[in-house]
Amino acid sequence: MKKDEVPQDDGSLSKSNLKELIYATDEGGRYTTTLSSGWEPKSIALSQSLDAINERVADALAKVKGGEASVLYYLMELHRMDVPVLAGYAGTWQWRVKRHFKPEVFEKLDDRTIKKYADAFGMSPDALRHFKPE
Repeated sequence: MKKDEVPQDDGSLSKSNLKELIYATDEGGRYTTTLSSGWEPKSIALSQSLDAINERVADALAKVKGGEASVLYYLMELHRMDVPVLAGYAGTWQWRVKRHFKPEVFEKLDDRTIKKYADAFGMSPDALRHFKPE
């Protein structure tokens, strides 16, 4: 795309006075950087992906309130993680993370394991143990 053809559509970036750095070709055909305030198709895709994330967080919250999942599952979704990422941060196996999603198993976790999860979410172990989702 040529530098003078870079889209400047209203989108999520333009609302916050931010610009995205993208690559385009200049008059000589060389790649250079330029700023874009947005591109409508990209804004639509971003909006849809955020809606999907918010839906997953809401589903996780419902499962926690219904006693089907531990707060660990909700916090994972809230922090936009998945099981492999959370397992990596906690330094444990993925199957163990999935097991800790069960409320009865989560309640029995030792302090060392709780600390690993709390560190992954940037909170204190006590805050994690007593976390009440809204």
